[in-house]
Amino acid sequence: MEKRTIDPWVWGEQTNSAQAVEVKNVSGTLYCSGQVAIDSNGIPSNADMRSQLIQTIQNLETLISESGYEVKNIVRLNVYTTSVQEFFSTCMDVYVPFIHKHGIKQATTLLEVKGLFASLTVELEATVVK
Repeated sequence: MEKRTIDPWVWGEQTNSAQAVEVKNVSGTLYCSGQVAIDSNGIPSNADMRSQLIQTIQNLETLISESGYEVKNIVRLNVYTTSVQEFFSTCMDVYVPFIHKHGIKQATTLLEVKGLFASLTVELEATVVK
C-alpha cells in the first residue's frame, strides 16, 4: 500500500489531519461503523465527553486490530460530537496523542450533531487500508 497526503495550504501543516489522502496498491479497505463509548455488554457510557472519547478510541483500536488492520493506516477519520466547543476544550489532550501515537495523517471531518444514541457525546468513524 502506498499512501500520500496532500496539504496545498501552509495552514494545513498545523492541523491534526490532511486535506486529502491518496492510497494506491491497496490490498483491502475496512469501513468502520461509528464507534462510541459502549462497553462490551452494550451499555452506553454516562461519563463526561473526555472519558467517553478515551473509551471510544479503545473501541476503535480494538475493532481495527481484530479486523486484521493497523490503526496507523487510517486514511479517513470523522468525528461526530454533541459539542465542538467541549470537544476542543476537554478532549484535545486525548485526541491529538492518539493521532500522534499511531502516526496517523488522515482526511477528517468534525461535525457537531444534535444528538447521538442514549447519553453519548462523541463518535469516531474510520476508513482503514492495507
